[in-house]
Amino acid sequence: MPKGDKRQRTRAKLLEAARELIRERGYERATLQAVAERAGMTSGAIYGNFKNRDDLFMALAGVYWAPIQPDIRPGTTFAQKMRAIAAATVAVIPDRQVAAAGRLGGLAYTLRHEEIRARVAEVTAASFAQGAAWLKTVTDDGDLPMPAGQLVVVIHSMTEGLLYQRFLTPDLVPDEVFYAAFAALAGERTA
Repeated sequence: MPKGDKRQRTRAKLLEAARELIRERGYERATLQAVAERAGMTSGAIYGNFKNRDDLFMALAGVYWAPIQPDIRPGTTFAQKMRAIAAATVAVIPDRQVAAAGRLGGLAYTLRHEEIRARVAEVTAASFAQGAAWLKTVTDDGDLPMPAGQLVVVIHSMTEGLLYQRFLTPDLVPDEVFYAAFAALAGERTA
């Protein structure tokens, strides 16, 4: 049980109940009423924490597929920064693998629902903008192989692709592949 106030604990319990139900029934059949019942709460608890199903589903993604946080040291080269991102990505593999099937189900659900796809686009655009701004604070523009906004999209897309390929074919995508991919972005070759 997470620490924090009652609202945080209630929210965490609802998210875990939703996660369990989605695993069992899929997104389409995970109703808010069923989530409330699974959590041992009323539907009022859901609406006190989430506007609707889509809001609940978006919150799930934020908790169980949170942004990767690399340890970037001041004064490091761009290549070292890319290695730190690779290391942070490799470090989240166990947690991401557990959540991968749910994430894929969420992506499939999103593709079929225009409203949530629009929300995902908003959240993703904000995340990309934040990532680009962060990149600019830790790296000189001259060190980047492309504009920061584009690089963030490439890093995100490459990371997601590498993670899913790793889950599907772990022997074909060892840790070294992650490091080599990020080294390539820095213009370096690996053995």
